[in-house]
Amino acid sequence: MRFLHTSDWHLGRSFHRVSLLDAQRAFLDHLVATAAAERVDAVLVAGDVYDRAVPPLSAVELFDGALHRLAELGVPTVMISGNHDSARRLGVGAGLMGRAGIHLRTDPATCDRPVLLADEYGDVAVYGLPYLEPALVRQEFGAERADHAAVLGAAMDRVRADLAARPAGTRSVVLAHAFVTGGQPSASERDITAGGVQAVPAAVFDAVHYAALGHLHGCQTVSERIRYSGSPLAYSFSEEHHRKSMWLVTLGPAGEVAAERLDTPVPRPLARLRGRLDDLLGDPALDRHTGAWVEATLTDPDRPHEPMAALAERFPHILSLAFEPDPGAGNPAASYARRLRGRTDRQIAEDFVAHVRGRAPDPGERAVLEQAFDAVRAETARTEGD
Repeated sequence: MRFLHTSDWHLGRSFHRVSLLDAQRAFLDHLVATAAAERVDAVLVAGDVYDRAVPPLSAVELFDGALHRLAELGVPTVMISGNHDSARRLGVGAGLMGRAGIHLRTDPATCDRPVLLADEYGDVAVYGLPYLEPALVRQEFGAERADHAAVLGAAMDRVRADLAARPAGTRSVVLAHAFVTGGQPSASERDITAGGVQAVPAAVFDAVHYAALGHLHGCQTVSERIRYSGSPLAYSFSEEHHRKSMWLVTLGPAGEVAAERLDTPVPRPLARLRGRLDDLLGDPALDRHTGAWVEATLTDPDRPHEPMAALAERFPHILSLAFEPDPGAGNPAASYARRLRGRTDRQIAEDFVAHVRGRAPDPGERAVLEQAFDAVRAETARTEGD
């Protein structure tokens, strides 16, 4: 059985205020054409269909058109909600859509009710686990802790129990939206930390033949049977070196997995340039970036006059400009933004407490900070889902 595994469409998202609507339309055209050309048995979409809980109408129209075309091809589609989606909104009409072969899985309580597909070797049970916000679903699953590993583990226990009750030889596929240990994040994923911990162990997917993951935007292989497709488009300059693609997965008669990467259309390459203004303007080696979306970081000791206008003459598609004077040129301290880069909200809060009070928070105080951030995330998820 052949699957096309994709995720993290983020329909409605822009790139530094540049609309990606045409690029997203080109990707969906490519997806439908690939599904037809490769004669896949199903399309798997592992969450973050939209970029926000209430997407713009243009994004909804793109989504609607893609589903109609997949349904017309007769290609079943299994899709879960991600942490950017409103599960309730995405799941509206799921029952009716299911009759057309579009299977939306947005309710955590139904994670152990698979979409059953069949080929000449028997059944394949496809389970959709929507994004599980720990504080909101802990009671549903009776999890011991309100963290990602506990709730996803409890959900997978339900999946394994259902699978054990099915005929011997039933193959299994799971869609999930999570940060699995070993995955490499980028700057464009929303933080899903809960209880100070966001990663879950790959072992949580034991006993299933293939786990189609979403959330991380770089295509990557956690193991031969656990993979991220990554986002089809770049959504931050941190994805400069990503090769955007989908997985074409073949599930053999005994559940063996073979996977091939299929590239997706690239609207424009990305380039991150760093140096003094005169060097960026004069270096002939940078000519290859004139057609790219450019992020420039200037290291001049003094801010040049109208640098954006000068850079735009050479790089017409420059989108971002930052200033980080070289510390060796008379600037002993890095910028505040640079000091915070790569740190979580909780770490920033702990640093602030230490700065104001003169000592770092103790374990009890760190636990209070974690609980406060978890409560904010849970409330945000709850209100976005309403």
